[in-house]
Amino acid sequence: MTANQTDQHQGHPIVLVDGVCHFCQGLTKWIIKRDPEGKFHFASLQSDVAKKLLEKGNLSTDSMDTFVLIEDGNYYTRSTAALRLAKGLKFPYPLLYVFIIVPKFIRNAIYNMVARNRYRWFGKDEVCMLPTPDIKDRFL
Repeated sequence: MTANQTDQHQGHPIVLVDGVCHFCQGLTKWIIKRDPEGKFHFASLQSDVAKKLLEKGNLSTDSMDTFVLIEDGNYYTRSTAALRLAKGLKFPYPLLYVFIIVPKFIRNAIYNMVARNRYRWFGKDEVCMLPTPDIKDRFL
């Protein structure tokens, strides 16, 4: 990541998503609509920037079956990332954070089922989604 990219995105939680997955692309657009302050920034798991961030967090750079939330230097994955992300959106979505009390192995079992089937259920592209000019500054 260049110094300019670091400055531009510093202080913002970063969401790493599978850039070719239709479900993940839709989720990214859904988050943007519910984050009017532009708090969350994004990068594709397939990008060089994401690879560097994953290495920094000691996470696998080969796995595309999760999304990652990087917040205040902490790395969250799977259902925990989803719930922490919901907590940062406009009302009523922070209420979903109550599900953090559900044991992680149960939450992640549901998450893993969706992740395993997302291409079959929602499809995928050959290339990552290109952000529109109005949201381009939120992408690394």
